[in-house]
Amino acid sequence: MLLFVDEFQRYLLIEKNSSQHTVDGYLRDLTQFYGFLIESRAPASGAIDPNNVEETDITGFVYRLCAASRKTTIARKLSSLKSFFRFLLKKGLVKANPAGLVPVPKSEKYLPIVLSVEEAGSLMHAAKVNAARQGEALRDLAILEVLYSSGIRVSELTGANLKDVDLESGTIRVLGKGGKERIAFLGSFAKQSLGVYIKNAGQCNEGPDAPVFIGRTGKNGACQRISQRTVQRIVRRYSALSGIAKHPTPHALRHTFATHLLDAGVDLRTIQEMLGHARLSTTQRYTRVSIEGIARAYDRAHPRAGRQR
Repeated sequence: MLLFVDEFQRYLLIEKNSSQHTVDGYLRDLTQFYGFLIESRAPASGAIDPNNVEETDITGFVYRLCAASRKTTIARKLSSLKSFFRFLLKKGLVKANPAGLVPVPKSEKYLPIVLSVEEAGSLMHAAKVNAARQGEALRDLAILEVLYSSGIRVSELTGANLKDVDLESGTIRVLGKGGKERIAFLGSFAKQSLGVYIKNAGQCNEGPDAPVFIGRTGKNGACQRISQRTVQRIVRRYSALSGIAKHPTPHALRHTFATHLLDAGVDLRTIQEMLGHARLSTTQRYTRVSIEGIARAYDRAHPRAGRQR
């Protein structure tokens, strides 16, 4: 079976042009499943032949995962198995896909983390106080302001180049999912903090493809594009410094951006365009966030609400 995993890896990288991150995820899932098969079968059973893997093996693996994994994680691992056996079936290496009919667990419905206006202000204030010390603090403030002001994804922020920024008009051109470009808007605070950061970035902001946000300086003084993981650490750090009880991620600032626009009366279609969503249904989940907030306010304020949440 492990030999076929190597072939599957080459298929993903060469034919499917999958990213290394995606391929690594598939391989981890398949390795975990292989370990489950070895553990669940007799020690003398020898190497695992994919043709001997049955639907009961897949369901047993899923059942094992249910004890310690979220449904979204289980669904992803099951998807990896389905893709692997579909590949083997296509290549004529197995006679059937044992994972084909195993149902994917329904994912939990959840409301995204959304900061209140006051909490968002506290987060920005924590970064602003630190930014007075110059250096990376100026970058951190600009990152937080841009994420909250524009609602762009963290991948769009880290991928943005200096030539994509127009401070005069208050816009930034980003490359979203599916290679689709769009224009995101920057508020006055984001424009100011971004302008100060760019002015102080020095030689790192030179060249046609210079990134907007710089991570660590590499060998020979080369400026490296900031990573998504670093942005996540920045958000986590200033959330702790701000004293807010919630633990937002960069994507939570995107949720916050959309929810605050909706609360201010901006229509869903406009928010959809700003977020770069292909389907309006993706944007509509923010309506539930606002409705939940309205319901809580009603329950607190109305003398005859009488409901418990």
